[in-house]
Amino acid sequence: MAGSDPLAHQGLAIVVMGVSGCGKSTVAAMLAEALGCSFIEADDYHSQANKAKMSEGIPLSDADRAPWLESLRDAIRDRLDGGEDVAVSCSALQLRYRDVLRAADRGYEPGEYAACRVRFVCLRASAEVIAERMLRRSTEGKHFMPASLLRSQLDLLQIDATEGVTEFDATTARPGDIVRDAVALFREELASTVPS
Repeated sequence: MAGSDPLAHQGLAIVVMGVSGCGKSTVAAMLAEALGCSFIEADDYHSQANKAKMSEGIPLSDADRAPWLESLRDAIRDRLDGGEDVAVSCSALQLRYRDVLRAADRGYEPGEYAACRVRFVCLRASAEVIAERMLRRSTEGKHFMPASLLRSQLDLLQIDATEGVTEFDATTARPGDIVRDAVALFREELASTVPS
C-alpha cells in the first residue's frame, strides 16, 4: 500500500535490563501486562549447569552465556516474526550480549541501534540497595543468584551512549511509573495499540 509505514505491523521487543536484583523481572512482567503481550524471563533460558554455577557464586563465562543468549534471541525472534510485541527481562550487561539479542530483528545491522526492533531499558540502583534485595531473595529461596555475584555484574555492566538505551533509577522510581514511561517512550513503535 503506497504511503504506509512498513514497520507499522512489526513487533517490538523491549528488554528490561540490569544487574540481578534491580527489578527487571517485576518491571518487564508489568510491561507485558500493560501492553497485552508476552513476557520472556531470560532466567528460564539458562541451563541447569549455568544456574548451578551461579548459585555456587561462580560468575558465568562468555562460553556459558553464548547458548543462553542465542536461545533467548530465538525466542524473541519468534515473537517479532509473528508481528508481536514482547517484554523481556534479561541482564544484557554488555554491548556484545545486547547485540546477540538485537539479532532477533532479522533486519538489524550492527551499530544501527535506532532502526532495531529490539530496544533496551536499563534499571539502575545503588549497589547497597541491590545487595539488600539480592540477599533477601536468596535467603527466601526466591532466586539462584547470590549477592556475592553482584560485584562481578556491576563490573560487567557497560552501556555506550550511542546505543540509545533508556535508563531509569530503580531506587526512586516505582515499577508502575517506569512501565508508564516506557510505554509512552515506545508507543509509536509498538505493534499493539495501547491507550494513552
